[in-house]
Amino acid sequence: MSFTLAIIGRPNVGKSTLFNRLVGKKLALVDDTPGVTRDRRHADASIGDLKFKVIDTAGLEEADEDTLKGRMRSQTEKAIEEADLSLFLIDARTGLLPDDTTFSRLLRKSGKPVILVANKAEGKKAQSGFYEAFKLGFGEPIGLSAEHGLGMGDLFDALVEAVGEEVAFPQTSAEIDEFDDETDANGPDGGINEDEEPAYDAFKPMRIAVVGRPNAGKSTLINQLIGDDRLLTGPEAGITRDSISVDWQWQGRTIRLHDTAGMRKKARVQGKLEKLSISDGLRAIQFAEVVIIVFDATIPFEKQDLQISDLIIREGRAPVIAINKWDLIEDRQRILGELHEKAERLLPQVKGLKVIPVSGATGEGIPKLMNAVLEVHKAWNRRISTARLNQWLDDAQYHHPAPAVGGRRIRLKFITQVKSRPPTFMVSCSRPDSLPASYTRYMTNYLREQFDLYSTPIRMFMRKGSNPYENRKKRYN
Repeated sequence: MSFTLAIIGRPNVGKSTLFNRLVGKKLALVDDTPGVTRDRRHADASIGDLKFKVIDTAGLEEADEDTLKGRMRSQTEKAIEEADLSLFLIDARTGLLPDDTTFSRLLRKSGKPVILVANKAEGKKAQSGFYEAFKLGFGEPIGLSAEHGLGMGDLFDALVEAVGEEVAFPQTSAEIDEFDDETDANGPDGGINEDEEPAYDAFKPMRIAVVGRPNAGKSTLINQLIGDDRLLTGPEAGITRDSISVDWQWQGRTIRLHDTAGMRKKARVQGKLEKLSISDGLRAIQFAEVVIIVFDATIPFEKQDLQISDLIIREGRAPVIAINKWDLIEDRQRILGELHEKAERLLPQVKGLKVIPVSGATGEGIPKLMNAVLEVHKAWNRRISTARLNQWLDDAQYHHPAPAVGGRRIRLKFITQVKSRPPTFMVSCSRPDSLPASYTRYMTNYLREQFDLYSTPIRMFMRKGSNPYENRKKRYN
């Protein structure tokens, strides 16, 4: 990217709407409620052939540093420091407010270029606010409508003039997005031969989502992982609203971490904004490979914890349970034994779930957590050759034959792995509708044991084999 642009302004002037317009996606939550955005969000943006990095920020407000609004302002100030220039938004409909004048001084002190934008400039009501913006001393403002896309050409010209053509249009080779969400043209497994068992790539970029109930310590844990106060934290529950992604390096591997909003019981979710936050978190889960489920060590395995875990397993993501706030636990050995027992009993869908005690406040257990993540990710990507699977199928039936139903034997003829991520198997069966669920569970557990597929969901489907003589015409003598 050629330069970094921070979008600055008081609450509810349309910063996130403009951010989404520049990015070309609805990444940031947008609502009429002031103060929706709290963390700073980075993304790649463009206007025509002008490409740059953009930062969405929380609305600037006057508040003490110890309060939530004060910590939100600190995040915005860090965004101003990171950026090469700032886009200062005001609301053209309401005109200048005292806060606009106060924060214009903050931007002027930064010593970096500032482009003044009068947003919501469509209609006659915005004319007075547009001309009033000259008082701020940043020159002629750009009349813009982020909602309708008006004035983007003027913004393009202003950005090029502010940074210069050499910075705006650098002569670089085409950039490759390592986190492309599209699958390979050959299919979800990239056209891998089913008779091959490819080696695990320990350096391929990985996506991890961090989920859990409100106030479980998700953002604090991510800050501890990356070694920076990147995400807004505090004692208040429900601070995080957007699903924020953070790029990070672990042992030479690029990892994209997704922080998500706390997920409450469905009956308690009220209001459009909270529904949008949870929907954003669910979307992060769908695109993740490994999901770290954060439990509160003081009240672990609540009903909501189990529902979140079940959702992730049904989505086919690789789960790892992080028992956070471990520094508050005294009788650790006994409590850890109880946690492992509860994981085995309450979440039987996945055998061998990784349960790792950690502390987001002190950093205790972080290496063990990441080692568990890599181990689970390896099992989640595992591919087994068809020849080995059919040897296993013969062995499984030898030790425990399929039961006869209605006096007729059920024949399991053939098995193959149709995909990985998670490992998914198809079994050719003479009477799939009659096969008891208990026998399918036996096969799944035996498969885990023989091929070390613990800690990952496994999907197994039964399919009736085709009859090669079904469509032949009868011959009469």
